[in-house]
Amino acid sequence: MALPSPFQTEPPYTHGQAAKTAVLYCNLGTPDAPTAPALRRYLAEFLGDSRVVEIPKPIWWLILHGIILRVRPAKSAAKYASIWSSEGSPLMVWTRKQALLLKGHLGELGHHVEVRHAMTYGNPSVAQEMDKLKAEGFTRVLVVPAYPQYSGTTTAALFDQFYRWASRTRYVPELRFVNHYHDDAGYIGALADSVRKHWQANGLPDKLVMSFHGVPERTLHLGDPYHCECHKTGRLLAEALGLAKDRYVVTFQSRFGKAKWLEPYTEPTLVALAGQGVKKVDVICPGFTGDCLETLEEISMEAREAFLHAGGTTFNYIPCLNDSPLWAKGLTAIAATHLSGWPTQAQPNAGEQAASQERALAMGAKQ
Repeated sequence: MALPSPFQTEPPYTHGQAAKTAVLYCNLGTPDAPTAPALRRYLAEFLGDSRVVEIPKPIWWLILHGIILRVRPAKSAAKYASIWSSEGSPLMVWTRKQALLLKGHLGELGHHVEVRHAMTYGNPSVAQEMDKLKAEGFTRVLVVPAYPQYSGTTTAALFDQFYRWASRTRYVPELRFVNHYHDDAGYIGALADSVRKHWQANGLPDKLVMSFHGVPERTLHLGDPYHCECHKTGRLLAEALGLAKDRYVVTFQSRFGKAKWLEPYTEPTLVALAGQGVKKVDVICPGFTGDCLETLEEISMEAREAFLHAGGTTFNYIPCLNDSPLWAKGLTAIAATHLSGWPTQAQPNAGEQAASQERALAMGAKQ
């Protein structure tokens, strides 16, 4: 009796199959709807990842399923409902649009590749998209995270999804991963351009607050480069804008639980600035390439209210890069660099090759 195979059913291998290349642009994920049931499914997957919460699984399982998933989904659903658009979740909207822009710009450069999007958690999942790409005969896949700064909680968690998919796949396509681009010139330039345009329309602030997503402080001591990469992004952006050190501050938002996270925390910093007499602040979230719950609700709503309540008078949120033309070109340059060596440029057909050879011979004869 034959033993069951641990691998999933795959399309039969075809000898002489032509190489096909795809780019998968990946973000964290979003619930399918701003409802408690949808949030419960999403949070169970997201918070159940040991990359995200590094607590022994048996203990965390009891906390997650016994407390958090009974209380948090309804609260989170209300927050998502406040920023949900007619097109759906803002994170999904911007991820999809950025993937489309990336495909178009790569095509303009002559790269004949397919570009799609996927999510670490929720839909469309990495496994779903990889199954589709494999069924369509793609043999090479470049993975581009929507995270400029590397973190084990985000970037590595995304890569884990590919490793899990590959572990049950017999013929694994060639895979490449972009780890980070926190100091990429195109990325920094796009950020600086968005700030300058905002200042031209609204004037200069007393202080520019650069708010990055937070992670537990222990991750820094355990070797995660995220903290350092956030600060490098902040420094490079300030240099591009010609800002002195006393005109900006790097902070961290979205703290969860009672453990110590990377400091300074964004909202307490804004309250302290207002208490010190700072009246006008601009807040930008460089770690998010597209607007989402953490930027539109946590910063533009909650943090704004806290700053104004503490005595500040003007709070301006500078939107994420979203569909910025400069960012579309910057993202394209990053992808094109990592596609290097893969034959993605269109090859001339036999007739074009013969005509090219004849032209070369004719030129040689004239010389």
